[in-house]
Amino acid sequence: MNAVAEIRDLRVEVDGRALVDGVSLRVTAGKVTALVGASGSGKTTTGLALLGEYPAGARVTGEVRLPGGPAGYVPQHPGTALNPARRVGALLRDIARTRVRALPRRERRAAAHQRVLRALSLAQLPDPEAVLRRYPHQLSGGQQQRVVLAQALLLGARLVVADEPTTGQDALTKQRIVDRFAAVARQGIAVVLLSHDLDVVRALADEVLVLRDGRVVESGPVDRLWPAPRRLRTAEPPATDGPAELPAVHGPAGRTGLPGAGREVLRVGGLTARHGLTTVLRTSALTLRAGECLAVVGRSGSGKTTLARCLAGLHRGHDGELLLDGAPLPRSLRDRTRAQLAAVQYVFQDARAAFDEHRPVLAQVARTAVRLRGAAEADALAEAVTTVTGLGLTERHVRRRPAQLSGGELQRAALARALLARPRVLICDEITSGLDAVTRRGILDTLAGLLRDRRGLSLVLITHDLGTAAALATRIAVLDGGEVVEEGPARRVLTLPEHPFTVSLLETSTRVT
Repeated sequence: MNAVAEIRDLRVEVDGRALVDGVSLRVTAGKVTALVGASGSGKTTTGLALLGEYPAGARVTGEVRLPGGPAGYVPQHPGTALNPARRVGALLRDIARTRVRALPRRERRAAAHQRVLRALSLAQLPDPEAVLRRYPHQLSGGQQQRVVLAQALLLGARLVVADEPTTGQDALTKQRIVDRFAAVARQGIAVVLLSHDLDVVRALADEVLVLRDGRVVESGPVDRLWPAPRRLRTAEPPATDGPAELPAVHGPAGRTGLPGAGREVLRVGGLTARHGLTTVLRTSALTLRAGECLAVVGRSGSGKTTLARCLAGLHRGHDGELLLDGAPLPRSLRDRTRAQLAAVQYVFQDARAAFDEHRPVLAQVARTAVRLRGAAEADALAEAVTTVTGLGLTERHVRRRPAQLSGGELQRAALARALLARPRVLICDEITSGLDAVTRRGILDTLAGLLRDRRGLSLVLITHDLGTAAALATRIAVLDGGEVVEEGPARRVLTLPEHPFTVSLLETSTRVT
């Protein structure tokens, strides 16, 4: 079968460090080729090479050929590929118009619109006419991903590179994503899947390449490498019968004996949040107590991140009560005092986008202590070094710019930056979802240790994964359709769920199909 894309002996080197070294692969039409490996293994560098994209200052040798025509890209965080100031319909019609220029002028408008609708249908986006009228920020992450996929299909891409497409998604949504890319492959389009999620790889891929430290260490048909690629078996967490059986990393119930435990730190009362004129979130009372971890779980688009952004002052379109230590917390961070800003800190899912690419990571971590606590720069820098090394990084690592750190390293740096504010409430939004199993486990251990050792700290954990919630949560709130459908002690919610939606999450959370 003819190759749509081919890489031969690719080496990408930055500042004397090889990001990939000697990688070769051949991608054929209608097939799914998966690149798997731990954070920093070279998956994304290899995938971006198919698009002719390399890190700044990279020295590249080897050959990359695309005889099958153009390639499309679906990034891990698809919102970054969409213009926030333009409606979805305008973005897609601009592309479609370039494909109908050979038609008579009077036929072009209708033909372009039909192409847009056909691309959205292939990308499995329901109610496309409604989506075309919205701006990207009015879409969930899953909807944004499908719009970006539709862009690639409109461009006539014969190859689609999908970078961690199931990041931050619940099991039901993961299955839909698998079905979506399988449908694309059935149209004769090649898919290169970059993923740490071995269940998704098993369900979707035809060929698998396992990368470690920039090199291919194992490859072959998926059915030959399964039950799991040998080089990745040690990276997978032990098998369980479901999230309710997962033990807590450090036993959240054991923290209730800490001094001050049980004292209310944050209260949310009657919160109603909107995007424009559309109500997207309604909650009754939620409380966070000293030393607790409140896990907010639900599928993509359920309102989890909107709730987190309301707490952090990043989403002003809401009504209701927010109280910090019994005192009103302004809706917008612009109206919050430095003490209030320091008290509630947010760690984003996309750690890379949260850093200035032009400044060393350590300087950005230290800046938090200067800006929010008034620390002297030398003291802030010393505290930043102590904090990042305590989270498993080295000073040498964090003196680099963000592009030179892996996703897991940047996530730890983002945690360090938030901790330098000495927060009362730490909001973590899907911060383990884009990481391999070993790195994910390390982040969970880090969070558990912080809750154990920093007695004034409480955690709001936004996650689609009940297994992650089980590892840390004292209490769990389950969202569906913008409503809190169940809330209570973690052990009770995980073992004796009361709402049918919670039951369905438990039944599907450990499998893709």
